Amino acid sequence: MADTSRRIRRQHLDTLSDNHYILRRAGFDFRRADGSWQHQMRESYDIGDGAAVLPFDRVAGSVLLIRQFRWPAFEHGYRDLVTEVIAGKLDGDSPEACALKEAREEAGVELSDLRQVFHCFMSPGAVKERLHLFVADYDSTRPRGAGAGILAEGEDIETLELSLEKALAMAAGGEIVDAKTILLLQWAALHLR
Repeated sequence: MADTSRRIRRQHLDTLSDNHYILRRAGFDFRRADGSWQHQMRESYDIGDGAAVLPFDRVAGSVLLIRQFRWPAFEHGYRDLVTEVIAGKLDGDSPEACALKEAREEAGVELSDLRQVFHCFMSPGAVKERLHLFVADYDSTRPRGAGAGILAEGEDIETLELSLEKALAMAAGGEIVDAKTILLLQWAALHLR
């Protein structure tokens, strides 16, 4: 990988808002490929790093997803609940601990054989967030806890258990529009069948 540190001369980094997440404006000089320097201004939204997990029952061939209201999707015109994998902010936890905790909180499920398959930036042009994406085993025949998320955080989460094939068809048909979910479903299609 190429280190771009020598191509950046930072001028300032100002906090514009710190209401729940942090919005910053950076002013910097960037050395272009032709060697010239160009001054640029960029805003970035720091929402903290996170973890997401796709629970998979190998015996049943099923995945466990969640559905919840997402304001940005609604503001954009999407009128359905967003179907997605279990996810949350690290908030000081390791990515593995976060994935296991969120599985209990959001879906009431205990996971085993947690394995990271990606770590990626979902929107690197505007959002400072790195996601750690996992798959894990779960037993769809075992009783589950309450799940549904944390009321104080405004979560009202439904679980959705379906075959991997059905989930892939939903992604292909535009019913699943969340990028991290599509990535993990595609990975599962390639590696877990």
